[in-house]
Amino acid sequence: MRVLHVEAGKHYYGGARQVAYIIEGLAKRGVENILACAEQAEVAAAIGRSAEIHQLPMHGDLDAGMALRLARLIRSLKPDLVHLHSRRGADLWGAVAARMAGVPCILSRRVDNPEARWLVALKYRLYDHVITISEGIREVLLEEGVTPQKVSCVRSAVDATPYLNAVDPAAFRQEFGLPGNAMVIGMVAQLIQRKGHRYLLEAVQALRHDYPDLRIVLFGQGPLLGELENAVAVSGLSDIVRFAGFRKDLPAWLGGLDILAHPADMEGLGVSLLQASAAAVPIVASRAGGMPEAVLDGVTGLIIPPGDVAALTSALRRLLDDPGLRRRMGEAGRARILNEFSIDAMIAGNLSVYHAVLAQHAPGVRR
Repeated sequence: MRVLHVEAGKHYYGGARQVAYIIEGLAKRGVENILACAEQAEVAAAIGRSAEIHQLPMHGDLDAGMALRLARLIRSLKPDLVHLHSRRGADLWGAVAARMAGVPCILSRRVDNPEARWLVALKYRLYDHVITISEGIREVLLEEGVTPQKVSCVRSAVDATPYLNAVDPAAFRQEFGLPGNAMVIGMVAQLIQRKGHRYLLEAVQALRHDYPDLRIVLFGQGPLLGELENAVAVSGLSDIVRFAGFRKDLPAWLGGLDILAHPADMEGLGVSLLQASAAAVPIVASRAGGMPEAVLDGVTGLIIPPGDVAALTSALRRLLDDPGLRRRMGEAGRARILNEFSIDAMIAGNLSVYHAVLAQHAPGVRR
């Protein structure tokens, strides 16, 4: 089987990392992979020799020329299947290109952002099948009119191995400039509006006086950096909040957190939640998108209503006050990741969809 994967993101964030897992896993199973990605995309270096790489100009939703460039590539390389992994124009123009070249096309849907029903009706007929990374996203598509037979859920996975090593608390606090007795809440997310950093900062305002040793470490980069830094300064939280940026060595440090907070308004599943559970860190997350699938409420963490700062504050307070609860939730989270979110299961799920779609396109099969 020969598969062309299309990933338009330039940074090696959670979605791109999932693409690398899929490509590497498929290669081990004898699938011949081709990756079409944006110029200077970090995922190209990450996958090494697991795929033949073609870097193309990819300029987003308005870049109609992407369809022509991808169609030429598809006709030249003759894959059996095209798998679209991201938005930023790749979902629409990649599907148009596949149709132009007469090759079946699959979309991986990684976000739970709602789309207009008229757009769904037009756009989703371009795909032979849609893979969602959570049941929450699948439900969004079904509510918008996509037929159930066209949508399968194959959850994202995480390689737990790098997160299983114990983190030296003293080294962790030294690395991020924290006092030795600090209680540390972390957040791992792009610095964008829907991730909910503002809710965490409000909660910290309410907690800081009762927990003088409380510190916050924000991992990630994004367009809200300046706005968030200003909010921290204006709120008098500069001595409490650390901006750690995007860390390629995150597995070495994530387990040093006492709690991971993820009060996002929307989230497809939340790879950082899976990573935190693998590192045995208890989680507070929102009841939105696929997050309740990543975090079992009362078992591996606490789930709160989206945008509810009072509930976020209360959940964080509950975990801060109870080290035994933090330990039990962390251990339960690690066990669940090892049992339910394996990369092998994700690869098998994707392969199953590939075979089903190709069977529909076999000579003599009436679609």
